[in-house]
Order: sequence, then structure tokens, then C-alpha cells
Amino acid sequence: MAELPEQVTDSAAFTPSAEDIASVEAWFADYDKMAARGDAAASADVAMFPLNVVSDGPSGNGSAAQWDRETYLATMSQVIAGGTTMDSTREPIFLTGNLVVVITNATFTTGDQVQRVRYADVLVRRDGRWLFQTMIQGGWGDYLGTSQ
Repeated sequence: MAELPEQVTDSAAFTPSAEDIASVEAWFADYDKMAARGDAAASADVAMFPLNVVSDGPSGNGSAAQWDRETYLATMSQVIAGGTTMDSTREPIFLTGNLVVVITNATFTTGDQVQRVRYADVLVRRDGRWLFQTMIQGGWGDYLGTSQ
């Protein structure tokens, strides 16, 4: 086996600081406000395109797609239509100081309708700011426009 670069092996020892964790929590607080307003354009501004979208569908098969900004806006404009409140708990799992996988358990409430969901996001820090690069959530596979 080839010797791994030091940066790769150093990642095994990374422990996020309180500031690292707070920066991810602040990013999600801002994103949640955008979603509550139904502001898909603002949420697109904090994404890294092409955006990876991973899901599965009723057939039980996994599915993945890459979205450009236009595809994201067309889809998310319908998904985050505004008027929804969200209560969530998040668990950030830092791979390095610049890569974090965040597991979210959330309850969405729109009027009298309450839905519970679990999903994950991969955030990448670029030029000192977090951007989401991958969205992972079950059940959307039939809507990704990819074969399963």
C-alpha cells in the first residue's frame, strides 16, 4: 500500500473546536431562516455547485444526481415554499476542519400538518465560509430524474 499523505492521516485525529461547531450551527440557523421564508435563491447562494443529491425511492434502489443552480432553484422553490416552521436537532460529524457531515432530525409543521424527517448534508468550507455540497435524504429517488 502506498504511503498516505500526512493531511489524510492527520484527519483521523481532528477534533472540532467549540468555534468550529458554532460556525456550523450558525450556518444552519441562517439556512433554516431562508427555508422558512421560502427563499430558494438565497439558499442557492450557500451551495457549492454542482450539488450532489442522494436518495432512494419506493423501489428500494438508491439514486443520485448532480444539480446545477437552475435545477436546484426549480426544485427547491417548490419544496421550501415558505410558511413552514422547523424544529431540528443536528449532529455535526467533522472529518476535518473543512469537511463536515451533519445528520438532522427535524419536525416540519405547516398549518395542522406535522412531518418528521431525517437527512444529512455534507458541508465544505471554502474561503472561510461553509457551503453545502451534498444533500442526502430518503424517499426522493423517483424525483431525481435518474434511473434507479
